[in-house]
Amino acid sequence: MSYPAGVFCCCCGSPRLAQDHIRTKRNGYRMAAECARNALLQRTMDNKENADTFRSDLMNIAMTTLSSKILSHDKEYFAELAVDAVLRLKGSTNLEAIQILKKPGGSLRDSFLADGFILDKKIGLGQPKRIENAKILVANTAMDTDKVKIYGARVRVDSMAKVADIEAAEKQKMREKVQKIIGHGINCFVNRQLIYNFPEELFADAGILAIEHADFDGIERLALVTGGEIASTFDNPESVKLGHCKVIEEIMIGEDKLIHFSGVEMGQACTIVLRGASEHVLDEAERSLHDALCVLSQTVNDTRVIFGGGWPEMVMAKEVDELARKTPGKKSHAIDAFSRALQAIPTIIADNAGLDSAELISQLRAEHHKENSTAGIDVITGSVGDMQKLGISESFKVKQAILLSATEAAEMILRVDEIITCAPRRREDRM
Repeated sequence: MSYPAGVFCCCCGSPRLAQDHIRTKRNGYRMAAECARNALLQRTMDNKENADTFRSDLMNIAMTTLSSKILSHDKEYFAELAVDAVLRLKGSTNLEAIQILKKPGGSLRDSFLADGFILDKKIGLGQPKRIENAKILVANTAMDTDKVKIYGARVRVDSMAKVADIEAAEKQKMREKVQKIIGHGINCFVNRQLIYNFPEELFADAGILAIEHADFDGIERLALVTGGEIASTFDNPESVKLGHCKVIEEIMIGEDKLIHFSGVEMGQACTIVLRGASEHVLDEAERSLHDALCVLSQTVNDTRVIFGGGWPEMVMAKEVDELARKTPGKKSHAIDAFSRALQAIPTIIADNAGLDSAELISQLRAEHHKENSTAGIDVITGSVGDMQKLGISESFKVKQAILLSATEAAEMILRVDEIITCAPRRREDRM
């Protein structure tokens, strides 16, 4: 029987024993992961029947998520924004319905939650500033394709009258294209590409709001929240799906003018407008808020909640340690190693806070030998605290995904037979 190269027992060199060791560790890890998951399942809290208590759970989870980020000083304010935005989704995990718009200026506390969708564009001159019961055509089409702009092409004429004829023909083709767009019965046209002066003039004469050069992410989200689809051809109006909203109007945020689409067809759509001193602050604030939105959306989907601050890892480590003592054979060594790995998480929390991790972990282990302990690491006071009183909570679904993913990753590493390193490329001597 042949065995893969590199898979040998570290003690006697036997390939069969090496395979047995890997299988033993893998089985031990799986037993430990199942034991740890069951330990958490027995201690989860589910307050979905009580709306006020569940909202309080979501606030605690959001503030726990934001505590280590740039928004930590205003974590209650931004937790409120994030919870309000996620609850509008009504159980959906589609975060595309929540737009985050960054506008430099003001302070972080000036951020707010707006209904509907805000497009970072201005309304052009001569365009209507407010439209009610809007029918929106979202398009990605060129509005200057009728011009002769082939690279290297030249048109020779022998009089200015023929130049005028060419321009008239171009205008006529553009007029026909605009008439096809107007024929859809719309009062708002949003295009990904530029809309030049002549077609913009035709749209203004027809009383249609024309918005040009909207970024692609913007028109994709606009089409989603208004219930429309992005169109590129206009010969068959019945095949084009229009978007709808109650009001389109121009608003001011700071010193910038933007377009607000309110009363959109996707009623749960909203926009979080972030204000801040600089682009760097806004970028970091957006990343922090996005993390909170992701965790909250998963919690609304699976409403079970657990305490944080290293509490779940200590609970799991205690149960896994007891399993290791009851399990005979070599698998107990793998289970015991799994327990020590779980205790590394509260150790890292303490180290990152600049605390004495050895002292805190010993106190935490003693606290968890008491029945129904809710002890965890309080990095603010630098001591062991009650996670229930401090309101430090985490999502069970997220913690479960972390546990199972880490176990699978460890198993995958164990199954690696051999690492083949490519020899470095020889460089020619150019001297």
